[in-house]
Amino acid sequence: MKKKAAFYTLGCKVNYCETEALQELFEQAGYKITSFENQAEVYVINTCTVTGSSDHKSRKAIRRARKLSPEAMVVVTGCYAQGAPEKIKEMGEADLIIGNRDREKLPQILETLQPGDSRDLVTPHPDDSSFEMLPPVKKRRRTRGFLKIQEGCNQSCSYCVVPLVRGPLRSLAPGEVVLRARELVASGCREIVLTGIHLGLYGTDLDNATLPSLLKELENIPGLLRLRLSSIEPSDINSELVEQIAGSWVVCPHLHIPLQSGDGEMLRQMNRPYEPVEYLYLAKWLKQEIPGLALSTDVIVGFPGENEKHHRRSMKLIKDIGFSRLHVFKYSPRPGTPAADYSGRVPNELKDRRSKEMIALGEELASAYRQNFLGTVQPVLVEQVVPYSHAEGFTPHYLRVKINMEIKGLHWRGKLISARLEKEEGPEIIAVPLKRK
Repeated sequence: MKKKAAFYTLGCKVNYCETEALQELFEQAGYKITSFENQAEVYVINTCTVTGSSDHKSRKAIRRARKLSPEAMVVVTGCYAQGAPEKIKEMGEADLIIGNRDREKLPQILETLQPGDSRDLVTPHPDDSSFEMLPPVKKRRRTRGFLKIQEGCNQSCSYCVVPLVRGPLRSLAPGEVVLRARELVASGCREIVLTGIHLGLYGTDLDNATLPSLLKELENIPGLLRLRLSSIEPSDINSELVEQIAGSWVVCPHLHIPLQSGDGEMLRQMNRPYEPVEYLYLAKWLKQEIPGLALSTDVIVGFPGENEKHHRRSMKLIKDIGFSRLHVFKYSPRPGTPAADYSGRVPNELKDRRSKEMIALGEELASAYRQNFLGTVQPVLVEQVVPYSHAEGFTPHYLRVKINMEIKGLHWRGKLISARLEKEEGPEIIAVPLKRK
């Protein structure tokens, strides 16, 4: 009987990419992948450390794995493992701590462990780190797949621990990216989301490779209907990239560009390399060049020294820009970062109140953006079908759509369906089908 391996993932899309690659690795080694709630011989927790809440959730998942199967091997990997292996060792729950490096032979490493062993294989990222070559994922069960093409970050934001746990910039060679993208399409993916830690600097460590040139190459893959970028820094957006997005029928008109704060003083304290007015002009330019652009962002509330004026300025700028979606984070100090030693800590009750206000603004802006599309016909890439009820999917602008249908939609999964967007229902839009493309 095959051994079973279960996986639990926290954090960003890069982590989810890596978990799928690790699952592929274990399947190649003869394991059967099972749900995290089931009994298994191995539990792999891919952790996150971007906030204090992420650390807490990572520890909780580690304890849950040990409780589910006291005799199993518990493997802790990812950013929390890379940044705080000693805290994980103190828990006494993990058999193997391995961080974000050297995971290509993880199943073979587990074979060398005996019951009761505990091993810490976390090592720092050297300056000449290479791209971690986990296997491409060949079996897909989803219409939309993620492809990691870039790793590491050299941007020293004062609040962020990511450069410490992800190492320096490195990119996957364009030929390998294209090969992996073709494999994803061959296995059923119709949309590929390109992910990375500092995606906009893809190719800076390679010869003659840039993100725009890569997009141009990828959009010619037969069967690929959509390309989407996961996140890109404001300073990495140039006219070449914008022209490539605006002129492409494959690259989605959807950009996630972290803002973090709409106040200049806070941005300088965060060591973000732009002023609020620069971001505002960038947003206006992008919306002018890419009609209907879905522009989403990240915002931090409660950064050290933030007062009510800073918060109000941030709220005003965000409203003026008119984002399609906000991701709101309450600041929590990350050990090893400059901001962890800043004075002016914001009380938790103020953080909570400002977070609620920012989330409410985000919901208002998201609704206003959705309403712009009511009455229009949009192509919806169907990701899920509920038989004799409805189909669900996304438009190119990342609007979640529920299409009312009957028996004719049973085979719509993975298809591009033209639908008229009729009404808003919470975060979704209800639509009726027209004809299939």
